[in-house]
Amino acid sequence: MIKIGDIIDRVPSVSLQAKSSEVKALFEMHPELEGIVAVNSDEPIGLLMKSHFYQRLSAKYGYDLFMGRSIELVMDKSPLIVDYFASITKVSSLAMNRSQEHLYDYVIVTLNGSLAGVVSIKTLLIKLAEEQVNIATYSNPLSGLPGNVLIENKLKQVVSKQEPYTFLYTDLDHFKGYNDTYGFNKGDLLIKETAGILNKYILLNGTEDAFVGHIGGDDFIAVLPHYDFENICESIIQEYSIRLKQFYEEEDWERGSIYTQTRDNRYVDIPLVSLSIAVLTNKDRHFQSVEELSNTAAKAKKQCKANTASCYILYSEPEAVT
Repeated sequence: MIKIGDIIDRVPSVSLQAKSSEVKALFEMHPELEGIVAVNSDEPIGLLMKSHFYQRLSAKYGYDLFMGRSIELVMDKSPLIVDYFASITKVSSLAMNRSQEHLYDYVIVTLNGSLAGVVSIKTLLIKLAEEQVNIATYSNPLSGLPGNVLIENKLKQVVSKQEPYTFLYTDLDHFKGYNDTYGFNKGDLLIKETAGILNKYILLNGTEDAFVGHIGGDDFIAVLPHYDFENICESIIQEYSIRLKQFYEEEDWERGSIYTQTRDNRYVDIPLVSLSIAVLTNKDRHFQSVEELSNTAAKAKKQCKANTASCYILYSEPEAVT
């Protein structure tokens, strides 16, 4: 996801003690300029958009009233100010929820509390559209979730940053038997239902930088920017277990398995499809690469599959044999 700091422009800034005449001179010197930021020791505290500024001056007595006085009288004292690392999706939502009067004002971007630059609404919407097209291009067509290209990019990002994260490798156990018995259409519906549950508890809970991707088939991955995974995993499994019933005939559900004929004409019981979540974190281990993370996730997945019911397991290295 593109950060707002990746698309900033530099604009002039003025101190709070500046006069409106100085701002007017800057606009005349730089005709392409749409706004100027008011700062106090590099901390942004106001915004002077050209359109609003000249509207104030053109009002009755406006020129005489404001020209020789402090910019405090004409600046917007509550502009939208966001952090450098905020996502463009979040910032676009904040920007478009402003009043009509300020809808097209600059978004001010700070880094460690100091002015980093501004982003125009035009630039923001163009980049947001490009990002959405990029996501659509590389999304899994069944679930609509990011596919392998975007998953790879996300994992490279989290491994390189060395900030706290939890990696969830989720898949459906006994899915092939279900798909063979109930058909691919019902199987696809179950996969989409699972994707929706993951979205609900990982993406829609307001956690910035959370991620859910669909590797393919019945395999999903997710990334949380923290270590508080227990409640999330429990909620996912609880809702999955409730919703699973609608995908079975009553007889199979009551039995707790599918009694079906195999390709070699044997009759077997196939357990109900369960959800396994293998959990890895970088709390006590540093993963050097995406490959190392993926290989360890495969081991974690095997630990998780030792359980027959839906579950989540925090991976631990097997004890060495002495």
